Formats: sequence, structure tokens, C-alpha cells
Amino acid sequence: MTCAELVELVTAFLEGTLDSETERRFVEHPALCEGCEIYLEQLRRTIDEVGHLPPEPLAPETRNRLLHTFRTFPRNS
Repeated sequence: MTCAELVELVTAFLEGTLDSETERRFVEHPALCEGCEIYLEQLRRTIDEVGHLPPEPLAPETRNRLLHTFRTFPRNS
């Protein structure tokens, strides 16, 4: 597995949705690649920390601007 493949698959790995062969290859890569090992650990720490932050409410005008942006964002067909 390449570093780029690991980055593409990291969410699926953390959610436990990879097939067994891909998961095996995923787990092997950071064991051999210090950069990806650090990347994976940083993501795990971020998830742990963010999971403990209370949600902050959006101001109504900010919420409306975000919704407008999402609704009018060009889609690739």
C-alpha cells in the first residue's frame, strides 16, 4: 500500500469498514512508514479530542449562509 492509498482509506479503517485483505495491508503500512504512523496517530488524537468538545451553536445568519452555499454549490454530474 502506498502513502496516498492509506490517506484515502484512513476513514474507512477507523470506522472498521475495510475488507480483511485491505485492512491487513493498511495495518502493515504504518508499521513500515514512520510518516504514516504519525499521521494515523494524529488523526486518532484529533478524533479523541474533538469528541470531547461541546458543540457551539451557529448564529442564525451564519447557518443560513452555509445552507445557501451548500444548496447552490455546483455539482459534478
